[in-house]
Amino acid sequence: MKPRSRLWSVLLELALIAAAAVESLTTLEWATPWESGLAIAAAVGLIFRRRWPWLSLLLAVPAFTLNLATLAGLASLFSVAVRERRRWRLVTTGAVVFVLAAVPWWGWTSPNYTILSIVYAALYAAAPIAFGLLVRTRRELFDRIRDLEQIRRSERARIASDVLVEERTRIAREMHDVVSHQVSLIAVQAGAIQVQTEEPGTKRMAVTIRSLASRTLDELRDMVTLLRAETGHAPLAPQPTVDDLDRLIADSGIAVTSAIELPDGLPAPVQRAIYRTVQEGLTNARKHAPGAAVDVRAEASADEVTVVIRNARPARASDSSWSSAGHGLVGLSERAELLNGSLLTEDAPTRFTLTFRAPY
Repeated sequence: MKPRSRLWSVLLELALIAAAAVESLTTLEWATPWESGLAIAAAVGLIFRRRWPWLSLLLAVPAFTLNLATLAGLASLFSVAVRERRRWRLVTTGAVVFVLAAVPWWGWTSPNYTILSIVYAALYAAAPIAFGLLVRTRRELFDRIRDLEQIRRSERARIASDVLVEERTRIAREMHDVVSHQVSLIAVQAGAIQVQTEEPGTKRMAVTIRSLASRTLDELRDMVTLLRAETGHAPLAPQPTVDDLDRLIADSGIAVTSAIELPDGLPAPVQRAIYRTVQEGLTNARKHAPGAAVDVRAEASADEVTVVIRNARPARASDSSWSSAGHGLVGLSERAELLNGSLLTEDAPTRFTLTFRAPY
């Protein structure tokens, strides 16, 4: 219940108890002391009507029967109707209240009075019960509507999940049909060059290209497997670590000066982030600064690792066939944020610097 609704409920309850108390106190002027005591007890019983409605009704019945506490009797009977789910008890209670209210304990006076007593007794017994059933039905309907809304939200989440799975499958299919085909052609062409050429340098470059293409295909298959998994937890091949940095630098095909001094036992996410940072730095240097020297530094302090990749300005014009949307740096930045680290770039006139820091 909202705070404002709760406040109004408390105020209404207090107003009802105060009105019943005033009604009971008016009996002091004309009723006997024990009758006034019954009326006061009926008013006091309203304090318990929400938690123990039957107790409140039992305290109100004597005064209600003597027409001394009409308000307390109606309110307590209403509370019983709201809380009690067994219909036979409500019917029995209504019949008892009707009989007690209809029979004038001080004797019949006239036929007209008798008819009025029966009519009023029927209203006293039926109206609170009917109103209580109405309130209870309204609450149950609200609860059902809330449950249906929860079901609708769950259904929308399930539909969104199904759409995500379908989109993942479509992306995986396109990656398999387009990217895998192109990379396979690169590997085949590199193998053909390796077989046909006699020049050692060209043969070595062809071997490197074919190895990189094969490794790219393996990583692409892992990615396609992940995208096609409905749960998003598909088994993946072993991920790269800092132990693979030397091979990554050697296969880059560019002149790299490296100094990597990292401790053993770094967390796996940090190792993957370091590897991907160096990979992205080398790729950017190869694409945008061909022929430029590259320096890779990786070190660790007591609680933080730092990776710095610097490359000079290009010695020759970059190949215009390379295109970049900057997604690599965006991905690295997201990795750094997940590790509570940072990724900084410095584009100076003489060099470009990529710096990655992360705690461990």
